[in-house]
Amino acid sequence: MAEDEPPGASVKPLVFRVDETTPDVVQSVLLERGWSKFDQQEQNMEDWNLYWRTSSFRMAEHINVKPWQCLNHHPGTTRLTRKDLLAKHLRHMERLYGTPLYEFLPATFVMPSDYSKFVAEYFKEKQALDTKLSYWICKPAELSRGRGIIIFSDIKNLIFADTCIIQKYICNPLLVGRYKCDLRVYVCVTGFKPLTIYIYQEGLVRFATEKFDLGNLQNSYAHLTNSSINRSGASYEKIKEVVGSGCKWTLSRFFSYLRSWDVDDLLLWQKISRVAILTVLAVAPSAPLAANCFELFGFGVLIDENLKPWLLEVNYSPGLSLDCSADVSVKRRLIHDTIELLHLHGLRNERKEGCRAANGSPSVSLAWKDRGWGSNLPYESFSQLGSRRAFSQDGAPAKKAVTTSPENWHTCQPREALSRQREVRPSTREPPKATPKARARHPVLKTLIPRMSLIQSCGREKGLSLHVQPDSSWVPGPQAGNFVLIFPFNEATFGASRNGLNVRRIIQELQKLTHKQCSQVAENKNKIT
Repeated sequence: MAEDEPPGASVKPLVFRVDETTPDVVQSVLLERGWSKFDQQEQNMEDWNLYWRTSSFRMAEHINVKPWQCLNHHPGTTRLTRKDLLAKHLRHMERLYGTPLYEFLPATFVMPSDYSKFVAEYFKEKQALDTKLSYWICKPAELSRGRGIIIFSDIKNLIFADTCIIQKYICNPLLVGRYKCDLRVYVCVTGFKPLTIYIYQEGLVRFATEKFDLGNLQNSYAHLTNSSINRSGASYEKIKEVVGSGCKWTLSRFFSYLRSWDVDDLLLWQKISRVAILTVLAVAPSAPLAANCFELFGFGVLIDENLKPWLLEVNYSPGLSLDCSADVSVKRRLIHDTIELLHLHGLRNERKEGCRAANGSPSVSLAWKDRGWGSNLPYESFSQLGSRRAFSQDGAPAKKAVTTSPENWHTCQPREALSRQREVRPSTREPPKATPKARARHPVLKTLIPRMSLIQSCGREKGLSLHVQPDSSWVPGPQAGNFVLIFPFNEATFGASRNGLNVRRIIQELQKLTHKQCSQVAENKNKIT
C-alpha cells in the first residue's frame, strides 16, 4: 500500500465515464493510461472518477458530484463560447477598463439588437473610405465549423435570420505562402474560485486551402480556415506554397516559421496569453461556485500582418477528431497532459484542504494516484513565459534545454500506472525517433518554449539552465506536461483572486506586466541596433 493512501482503501484502476458524444481520442488515451471504462450495469452509479462528454452538465450534476469525481465542464462557460455573449462581456470590460486593453476583439455588433448601430457604423465608414471598400463578416451566434458564415462589403448582401454577430473583417491577415491561417490555442481553467488558468504550449494552425483574395468574398476555401470546410476543397491534397498538403500545422512549426523571418515569437506568445487571461476574466467574477470540474477551451486567434493577435472565438469542447498527423501529435498529448494537470490540481487542493475520502471507499480520488510530491506546489509565473527560449539569441540551440516530444510524451510511466501495486508490464512504447536535421532556412523545433514535466521541474538536475530570470517575489513552480500556468502570474494577482476576485487590481498588474515586457523588447532592440 502506498504511503499516502488511507489504510483499507482498495487500490483499483481509475474509472472514466462517457456518453455517445465523448471523443474517441479521450477514451483511447485513458485506456492507454490504465483507466477502466465505467459500466452502468456492473458498477455503482457513483463508482467513477472522471466524466468527460461534449455537452454541458446540469447544475444538479455539479451539486451532487462526489469528492473523488471530476467533470470536464464548468457551469456558466457558455457566456464565453456563444459568440454573442462573448462580445457582450468583452464590450462590458472595455467600458469598465478602457479600449486599449480589450482592443483584441474586432468591432462587433450583435444582431438583431445592434442593427441600427451597425448600419450607422457601416455608412460612416463607407463615407470615410470614399471609393475604398469596407469588409464585414456575419457569424451565427451558436453555430460552429464555419456554418452560416457570410463575408460582405455591400450591406445589400447581408442576410440573417437568427441571432448572429457582425464583425469587422480582418482584411490584412498574416499570410503563409499567400494562404490565410488562424491559431487554435488550448486554454484550461481548473477553477474560477479561485481563478486558475493554464495555457497549452502546443496547438494547431489551420489554413485556408486557396490563396487569400478580397476580390472573391464568396470563396470559402480562401477566407475560412475551418478544417471541416477545407477538407472537401479541391486543393486540400495539393502541395501548396510553403504550407504543403492538407490544411494544418502544429503551432510549434508555425512559430519556427516565424523565427525564420526574425519575428519575436515570444512577444507574440505573451500577447496571446494576455488575450486568454483578459477573456476569461470577463466572466470569472460571475461564474457559479462549482467544485471538482474544469474547462478546456479552444481559443481561435488570428494574427494580422502587424503581428497583432485578434480573438475570433472561444470554442466549447474544441474538436478532438484525429484527421491528420498534426491532429494526432497534438491532441493525443493534449489529453495526456490534461490528465496530468488534473493530478496536479487535485493534489494541491487535497493537501490544501486536507480532505480524504472515507476508509474503504471503492473509488479513490485523482490526487491519491499521484506520487512523490512535496506539500507546497507554487505556481508557474506568467511573467516567465517571455524569458524562456528554446534557442538562444544568436540562433544556436540553448544548452541543456528541457524538451519533450510527441513520440515520448512523458519522462516516466503515466501516474496511474505508478500508483498500482501490480506486476510491471513490459513497455510497448517505441523508442523516440531521432530529431530530423534542419533543412533549408527553417529550423526544426518541436517546442515553443522549453518544457518540463512535473518530475523534472520538482527535481532539476544540477547545472540545468532554463534561461529563467525569476521575479524575486515570485518563485516559478511545476507545470503539467505542456500546460503552463498563466494566472495567477505573481503574488499580487494570487492575492487578488483568493477571497473574491479583485478585477481592478488584476487589470493593474496586467498593465504593469505589459509595460515591463514592452520596455524589455525596446531595450533589446536598442542593444541590437
